[in-house]
Amino acid sequence: MKNLQTQQVRTLKEGLQGPVILPDDYAYEAARKVWNAMIDKHPAAIVCCTTTADVVHAVNFARDQGLPLAVRGGGHNIAGSALCNDGIVIDLSEMRAAQVDADARRITIEGGATLADFDAATQVHGLATPLGINSTTGVAGLTLGGGFGWLSRKYGMTIDNLESAEVVTAAGEVLHASATEHPDLFWALRGGSGNFGVVTRFEFRLHPLGPDLLAGLIVFPIAEAKRVLQQYREFMDKAPDELSVWVVLRKAPPLPFLPESIHGKEVVVLALLYAGDPVQGKALVEPLYRFGTPAGSHVDVMPYAAWQKAFDPLLTPGARNYWKSHNFSELKDGLFDTVIDYIASLPSSQCEIFFGAIGGATTEPAPDATAYAHRDARFVMNVHGRWDDSADDAHGMGWARDFFKASAPYASGGVYVNFLTDDESDRVKAAYGQNYERLAQIKRQYDPANLFSTNQNIRPA
Repeated sequence: MKNLQTQQVRTLKEGLQGPVILPDDYAYEAARKVWNAMIDKHPAAIVCCTTTADVVHAVNFARDQGLPLAVRGGGHNIAGSALCNDGIVIDLSEMRAAQVDADARRITIEGGATLADFDAATQVHGLATPLGINSTTGVAGLTLGGGFGWLSRKYGMTIDNLESAEVVTAAGEVLHASATEHPDLFWALRGGSGNFGVVTRFEFRLHPLGPDLLAGLIVFPIAEAKRVLQQYREFMDKAPDELSVWVVLRKAPPLPFLPESIHGKEVVVLALLYAGDPVQGKALVEPLYRFGTPAGSHVDVMPYAAWQKAFDPLLTPGARNYWKSHNFSELKDGLFDTVIDYIASLPSSQCEIFFGAIGGATTEPAPDATAYAHRDARFVMNVHGRWDDSADDAHGMGWARDFFKASAPYASGGVYVNFLTDDESDRVKAAYGQNYERLAQIKRQYDPANLFSTNQNIRPA
């Protein structure tokens, strides 16, 4: 591990309002931990930024000293791109302020905020925008990769609701990117991941929603999975955009509404949210119960912000996580057979395979309207490998890779960049699709030396 020289530390600290955490500091071990315990990197310094000026100083320092640079928002990224070895980490976690203009239906929120921060600021006004499904996820990383969640079928990808961004570039300039200012940079930020600068502030369009919505889970035994999945496919072909139903296959957690006899047994779960009048929603979801014989269900009117936290207990920090992902434009019977086969050999009780239903509004923009190219994707699959002991790595990763390979013939070829692990650099072009070459040109303009490279990297043209 490389330590900074005394003079370097002095130069770094002199221009900052926030603190700098060094390897010898008491806080260092906690500060270098991220959500995925598989990531074990040792930065030379962690810069806890409190202002945009702090970010500018840290970017200039890393560039001028020729040091690697990483940017940490929520620290949730599976690949661990929030950290680097022997370099500078710009930690935005103190920059979480949000301002809502309820009349204009806009929010401005800083780059260190989480989904929980966003929902807390917007739901008091009965407003929301499509964001992920886990409240501890960072708004920044989720957005820059494209972003989707329970509201995406109705309101599009997260980036489809982004109005502008404040960006610190590799040159240390602070730019305001929007459809009218630096439009090429704004285009690249909407799906191009962390390749183009540090986004210190986002402005989003908001939509009337909640605060109470119909949401919940319907759980079926795995013996009924094929039938459930086939009916799910037909159902989603006709479902209104207000209704999102995702499928999760895993071992049943000990949820209070499930009989003890099914705890720890393989199940297929329908997770749903209706972004409209709950009374209408109840009638719409009624057919889901008849897909089989439910082992248990809990579907009710609840605060949207509470539903956004419903999966947090399954996604706590500190476990070892390894993911594999495909996009699908349709779900075929052969895929269902493959999924059911692999669910029978889950490496741990924490592993799961889920299909997130997007489609609807996410398919409306042209593939080149934003850097996110996969407008044909109606389902995003994530193979979520998760366990606690490093001794289980080989087995768990092998299972995920084998299933990934077995399910590939049914996939559409694209992949959601935020689900790529750090060993999948060969899939970067698949993640950016037909937009890669344009992204590489914009990268050359804004980051010609590739300072922002600890990510699913786009090399400057």
